[in-house]
Amino acid sequence: MVESDELPTIADDLVVTKYKMSAEIVNKVLKELVDACKATGSVRELCILGDKRLTEETGKAFKKDKKLTKGIAFPTCVSVNNCICHFSPLTTEPDVIMADGDMVKIDMGAHIDGFIAVVAHTVVVGATVENPVTGGKADALMAAHLASEAALRLVKPGNETYEITETVSKVGEAFGCKPVEGMLSHQLEQNKIDGEKTIIQNPSEAQRKEHDKFEFALHEVYAVDVLISSGDGQGREKDAKITVYKKTEDTYMLKMKTSREFYSKVSKQFGTMPFNLRSMEEEKKARMGVVECVTHKLIEPFQVLFDKEGAYVAQYKFTVLLMPNGPHKITGLPFDEATCKTEKSIEDAEIQKLLKTSANPKAAKKKK
Repeated sequence: MVESDELPTIADDLVVTKYKMSAEIVNKVLKELVDACKATGSVRELCILGDKRLTEETGKAFKKDKKLTKGIAFPTCVSVNNCICHFSPLTTEPDVIMADGDMVKIDMGAHIDGFIAVVAHTVVVGATVENPVTGGKADALMAAHLASEAALRLVKPGNETYEITETVSKVGEAFGCKPVEGMLSHQLEQNKIDGEKTIIQNPSEAQRKEHDKFEFALHEVYAVDVLISSGDGQGREKDAKITVYKKTEDTYMLKMKTSREFYSKVSKQFGTMPFNLRSMEEEKKARMGVVECVTHKLIEPFQVLFDKEGAYVAQYKFTVLLMPNGPHKITGLPFDEATCKTEKSIEDAEIQKLLKTSANPKAAKKKK
């Protein structure tokens, strides 16, 4: 195992270039999927399209370098309304059909040479300037947008992770909404989507005791994930099957042949990156093979979580590079405030002031 000190960082220009290439790809594919969010559209088809496009676009990078790995870093998930995250159904599982007024969260990631860019964006199907989002839906949407804007301005070397935790909670409160309890934003490292440092949102008492505080440092990279619900912000599993998994660092001698075959294919095809069972050649075999791997913690599941029926959950996730001239946000699409009408606003003077500050990195000083 290489000591983490030796992992390449964004102090190296080539690493920055690779992050930006990954980011350009996820932004491009995200835009395509947002445009494809239409009433009567299939969530499964959207997920399949997202993964197909991420694979095509990453395939175009560094073609001459056969050793360099690239591809999906987080499979496309499309979670609707009170579904919080990780919904991307298999071809054998029930689909969800989008309808006007549905709140759709699109979540995905790509990597070039293990340098990961992730993104998540929320759209309300059929929302326009003439027909804006209103009510609890608009509150959750605006709160998620502003909380992620505030978080971006706080991801700075020397700041502590809990500053973001507290600010996201205050923004949620201003809009009568709750951040989804215990959700984590992770530091990103080469080939590692769940790096050591994390930012927790809305921790329970138990989580608050267990969860460490971290300080941001120069040349780190983070995936900052904000999820805000008009409901009670409590995620629970329902009957939706888990389809997204990733390999862990653990070892164990698997007993079943199907499990061993599955594990070896995952290691070859995806390495340490999260993947969808749908992307395996034989979905049926994969469904059998994954069970023993999960039992013995060789593979970890990404649970499909739901808030209560009738709740609306909005999500914005972006990737940010902590550069010497300030935090540099490389993923995410613009938020269209004209299509979102809420009666509520932020009263907190400190947060208002924070949101007024520029989030653009300072221009590098011109050399005379």
